[in-house]
Amino acid sequence: MIVFVHRECFIDAKHAWALGMDVDQFRHFLKVVETQSFTHAAAQLSMSQPAISRSVQRLEEEFGQPLFERQNRQVKLTEAGEMLLPRVHQILSLLDEAKQEICDDGQTGRLRIGAIPTIAPYFLPAFLQSFSREFPKAAICVQEDTTGNLLGSLKQGEIDLAVLALPVAAKYLEIEALFDEELLLVHSSHHPLHERKQVQFGDITKLPFVLLAEAHCLSENILGFCSQRSFHPISLEKANQLSTVLELVAINHGISLIPEMARRCDSNPARVYRSLAGTKPVRTIAIVWNSYRFQSKLLQEFQAALRIYSERFASKMTKNTRSVH
Repeated sequence: MIVFVHRECFIDAKHAWALGMDVDQFRHFLKVVETQSFTHAAAQLSMSQPAISRSVQRLEEEFGQPLFERQNRQVKLTEAGEMLLPRVHQILSLLDEAKQEICDDGQTGRLRIGAIPTIAPYFLPAFLQSFSREFPKAAICVQEDTTGNLLGSLKQGEIDLAVLALPVAAKYLEIEALFDEELLLVHSSHHPLHERKQVQFGDITKLPFVLLAEAHCLSENILGFCSQRSFHPISLEKANQLSTVLELVAINHGISLIPEMARRCDSNPARVYRSLAGTKPVRTIAIVWNSYRFQSKLLQEFQAALRIYSERFASKMTKNTRSVH
């Protein structure tokens, strides 16, 4: 680990405090960057504005050059400040990990969990509720984002674990499949398909689809299933949220393929869910983590509990899907 001092001078992170720097100075620096204001940073840290200014000034004196441009109440990073910023993040991240490791008792601590939007609201709430009852001293933060962003957060150590749908391009990350989930055909209750007792794949190849935008892996799952059958769905509309897809389907703007876990939360009679006859489209739910980062006992407890919950969740889904006509 290195910390920027001058443009041509670097020092080891472990020597930073030997130059008179302390953790508080780094945290004050980050808060000013975050708020772009010494006044707002001071308020959020319950400090006086002169006190936080002196803290940052001492940091600038140690580095021998200004870290902020101060012009008409606007605070912006200088070139030196821009170079220092990622080093400060790395130093504080290492300190946080060290604290977690020293205080790791398997009961207390903070977990940062990521999940994609087509999983987070349908799969996580009940599990997090039960886990919190068993581990009341644990603090769990949930980040909902697209697959690409979550993988980046895992690599940077910004989250501890992500719940995703395969496939994922994840070098140097550990991947463990939890269960397979069927993707159900959904159409309006007024759609001509409603009159069919069974729906074959060939029945939908010429129908317009409503899909999520390309950044969402559900669209990749759907397109991959269709591609295996030499078919590319006609997508007239694309949305950023699954709820929008469902609303467009309800007003007969098209059909779609929706995860079974989402169907369980949908009671709108304007939408009809069908299990396709023949080979079913499925997606695989998995957990991904960075084995190069510190794995706390609490995180291991979380993973173990998640595996057990996933088995029960998948079993219930299988029973429910059998009832879908």
